[in-house]
Amino acid sequence: MSSVIETPSGIGFQFSDEQVAVAHLVREFAQREIAPYVAEWDKRHHFSPQLYVKLAGAGILGMTIPEAYGGGGSDAITYALVVEELAKADAGTATTFSVHAMVAAAIDAIGSPEQRQRYLPKLASGEMLAAFALTEPESGSDAAALRTRAERVEGGFVINGRKQWCTNAGYSGVVMVMARSGGTGTDGISSFLVENGTPGLVVERVTEKLGIHTSNTVDLAFDSVMVPEGALLGAEGKGFRQALQTLNAGRIGIAAQACGILAACLHESIKFAKERRAFGKPIGAYEGISFKIARMQVDLDAARLLMYRAAWLKDQGRDFAVAASEAKLFASEAARRHSAEAVQIHGGYGYTTEFPVERYYRDSKITEIYEGTSEIHQIIVARSLLGRLA
Repeated sequence: MSSVIETPSGIGFQFSDEQVAVAHLVREFAQREIAPYVAEWDKRHHFSPQLYVKLAGAGILGMTIPEAYGGGGSDAITYALVVEELAKADAGTATTFSVHAMVAAAIDAIGSPEQRQRYLPKLASGEMLAAFALTEPESGSDAAALRTRAERVEGGFVINGRKQWCTNAGYSGVVMVMARSGGTGTDGISSFLVENGTPGLVVERVTEKLGIHTSNTVDLAFDSVMVPEGALLGAEGKGFRQALQTLNAGRIGIAAQACGILAACLHESIKFAKERRAFGKPIGAYEGISFKIARMQVDLDAARLLMYRAAWLKDQGRDFAVAASEAKLFASEAARRHSAEAVQIHGGYGYTTEFPVERYYRDSKITEIYEGTSEIHQIIVARSLLGRLA
C-alpha cells in the first residue's frame, strides 16, 4: 500500500502511508505551534527552547533516532519530509532540527554502545539538543585546515581552539567537535562529543545573522577543555571523513529546507496574485506575474525529486553523496532565486514585514552557503564526471 502527497500541480511522489501520516503530523504541528509566532520570534531573534520540548513530546524531535533509544526510527525520505514541513513554517526551526538529527545520526552510526546509550535517549526525549562544531575563523570550505587541537593526556584529551557558526551550541547538551589530535591535512582530525557545561567550554559570541533568526548560532572557545577517553567519537584520526559523511546526510536536510522555503514562497505568491488587483483584474492574470509563479512550481517539483532521489539512495544503502550535492545545489539556488521573485510579486508589500516573503528572502540565502557552498557542490559534481584533472 502506498499513498501520494500531492504537489500543487497535481504531480505526486509515491510515499508509504506512514510517511504521509508523519508529514501531515508535522504540518499540523507547524501550523499550530510555529506559524502563529514565527514573525515575532524572527523580529526578536528569539530561540524558543519550549518549542523543542513540544517537538519532542509530539515524537518529532527524535523521529530519526532508532526506536531502541526512544526515537521513531524514521528513514531518510521521512526525514526530508519533516524538514520541508518545518521549513514551510520557519526555516530556523528546520535548521535546528536538521543539525540535531544529523549529530544523532552520527552518534548512532559510529558511536560506541556507551555513547549511544548515554546520548540518544536524551536527544530523542528533548532532554538534550545536539550541536555541530567544525568551522573556524580560518577554515570554512577548507575544513581540513582547522586549528583546534586535541592533545592526548592521561585519561583523555585536552581540547584548545575556537569554533565559529556552531548551530544550536548556545542551548545544546552535547556538541560534536572536530579537532586535530595528530597528523596533517585530513589525517589526524578526530571527532569528540563535548557536553555543555564542561569547564573551559565557553560561548564567546552569539552570531547576528541575515536570516534564520530563530536558529541559535554561536562561536565557541575551547580553553583547555578536558574530555575523557569516552568522548572520542569513532576512530581517532578519522574525524574528517566522519565529518564529511555527517555533512553528506545533512545536505539532504538543507535541500529539504530550501524546498520548504520555496513551497512557502509559492503558496504566498499564489494567494497574493489572486487577491491583489491592478488595472481592473487580479495581478495573476498578467503573464509578468503568472510566468514567475509557473517557474516556481516547476523548480519546486524538480528540487523535490532531486531531494527524494538522494534520500532514497541513502535508504537503499547506496552511495548518495553526489546526489545529495545535486539536490542541495539546485534546491538552494532555486529557493534564493524564487524568494526574490516572491518579493517582486508582492511589490512594495513584499519589502515590508507585513508579509512573510521578506523573511523567506533572508532565510533562503544561507542554504547556498552552509553544508557546503554552491561552489563546493559544483566541484563535487564536476569531479564525479571528470575525475581530478589537476
